[in-house]
Amino acid sequence: MDGFLFNAIVYILAAIVCVPIAKRLGMGSVLGYLIAGILVGPYGFAFIQDESQGQDIMHSTEFGVVMMLFLIGLELEPKNLWKMREMILKVGLSQVVATSGLIFGLGLILEIDWRISLAAALSMALSSTAIVLQSLKEKNQMDTSTGKLSFGVLLLQDIAVIPILAILPLLAVAGPELSGSEHGGFLEHQPGWVQTLMIFVAIGVVILLGRFGFGPLLNWVSKTKLRELFTASALLIVVGIAFLMELVGLSPALGTFLAGVILANSPYKHALESDLDPFKGLLLGLFFMAVGATVNFDLIFSDAVNVFSITFGVILIKALVLGVIGKTRKLSLPDNLRFSVGLAQVSEFSFVTYAFALQLGILTATTSGILMAITALSMTFTPIFSLLLDKIILPSLEKRNAKPKPEADQIDERNTVILVGFSHFGSTMGRFLRANGIEATVLDYDPDRVDFLRKMGFKVYFGDATRLDLLHAAGAENAKILISAIRSTETNKKLVELCHENFPHLEVMIRAKNRYEAFELMEMGVENIYREHLDTSIRMGQEALQKLGFRAHTVQRLAAQFRKYDEDSLKVLVKYRSNETEYISKIRKQIEIQEALLSGELSRKFSMNDSAWDSDQLKEESE
Repeated sequence: MDGFLFNAIVYILAAIVCVPIAKRLGMGSVLGYLIAGILVGPYGFAFIQDESQGQDIMHSTEFGVVMMLFLIGLELEPKNLWKMREMILKVGLSQVVATSGLIFGLGLILEIDWRISLAAALSMALSSTAIVLQSLKEKNQMDTSTGKLSFGVLLLQDIAVIPILAILPLLAVAGPELSGSEHGGFLEHQPGWVQTLMIFVAIGVVILLGRFGFGPLLNWVSKTKLRELFTASALLIVVGIAFLMELVGLSPALGTFLAGVILANSPYKHALESDLDPFKGLLLGLFFMAVGATVNFDLIFSDAVNVFSITFGVILIKALVLGVIGKTRKLSLPDNLRFSVGLAQVSEFSFVTYAFALQLGILTATTSGILMAITALSMTFTPIFSLLLDKIILPSLEKRNAKPKPEADQIDERNTVILVGFSHFGSTMGRFLRANGIEATVLDYDPDRVDFLRKMGFKVYFGDATRLDLLHAAGAENAKILISAIRSTETNKKLVELCHENFPHLEVMIRAKNRYEAFELMEMGVENIYREHLDTSIRMGQEALQKLGFRAHTVQRLAAQFRKYDEDSLKVLVKYRSNETEYISKIRKQIEIQEALLSGELSRKFSMNDSAWDSDQLKEESE
């Protein structure tokens, strides 16, 4: 017991130290777990004395990968798969086939047994879902062309795990010298055709259970209103399917993935996800730490040239295949580089396929160790390559290929309002002013946007509003208001300083992304600050209250009061923004005051059910 508790402390402490550092460096949590495992392993601080101990931990925590596949299956609704069929088949399938084909051919050239080459090629064709998706989310690139293409490739790869796990037993059968290997399960001594048949029978059983068994079970348990019992039922489904798969010698991940796909349309989908996600995250983290602890550095450094050559060769092959695919999908050079480098590592699922191939006797322990080392190294290097790409290579490329900015336009009008920035936010404001008879002198520093807006009929001048001469040319001496509708905090601050120093009569109105940017502007003496999401959020809240039965007049009054209280609270909180403890204390106090004032206003003056003041016209005007 003492040894277990000590190991638990070591693992948790290593994760707490290494994972935040890795995330801060932009390398993702998976790499942090791998590094933590290496540090506590026999080649680090040796808290884990030998690789067999790490192997035991890894086998125990492989259940995290099983749960991950189950949860991925839950996300793959058949109707959504059908909508993405072109992306999945044309992009994802071509990547898996081309990459595995090239790696398989490389293995044959190196005179490696074709079964080992094929098993390794199929495993290495996959990319790390955990690393790539997390990286895309952290960089807010999920909705970009790079993110969408990456998601299509990863989706096909996740689906490809099923046939890969089904093919591996056939490779074991194909090799007579491997027929005596331990296959696992009660079928290990059966003929190959019986094993293959039972695999499909087991898959059929999982499909039937998913369609006709799990739904009634979850429905019956949910009626108890006991969440812990529902969580136990979710675990029962995953554990039961894993046990069934092991009986026939298959990886448990295969069955649980199928069950997840079948339950994707279940009304209990989101409940299953929320109950199992904490278990998955914890076990996956331990799994990756165990992988790091089992990396055999003696094996790596005894043949370092070959190991590192193969690692970089695999990364290069994957990046080239992905680069060609990105080119055919007409990605720009920066996006294509992000796409091809981002997915060039080998997947965490490959550890599962190596373990399965080792169990089947396709791989020897030494070969499996080398492949695991190559996979771990690829997962280590590609986040570093991505970091170098984003911080050094792409900025230098963009600087080299950047088109010189044209000269600022000659401004031939003088208006009482100068509007800086004419993207979605600024153009909406400009159209509103013009619709009410107010013309504004519009400045924007994006030449492409200026050309586009001119084609649409807008009068927009190109130029950098932080240039004093341009503001003079725009008539800032005689204008009454300067409105900044741009998102750049630094540009806004520079513009404020310029106006305060040279045009103190100008009423400056500044767009702010959030309250923290508002604090900075308030400290500079700006009074007219407009947080970009505040009014939209309040308007959505207004409509929600009206749909719940509140009177339109009440909602209008409450929204105005809420906005006033929120603006007033900023003037208090700005004094404490540098002291986190005081800031948190004050913001909690302000929230309490605000909610008390609003609830008092509601109970004192209005009744939620009194609609006497609401004429149809008033309701229409308030919407």
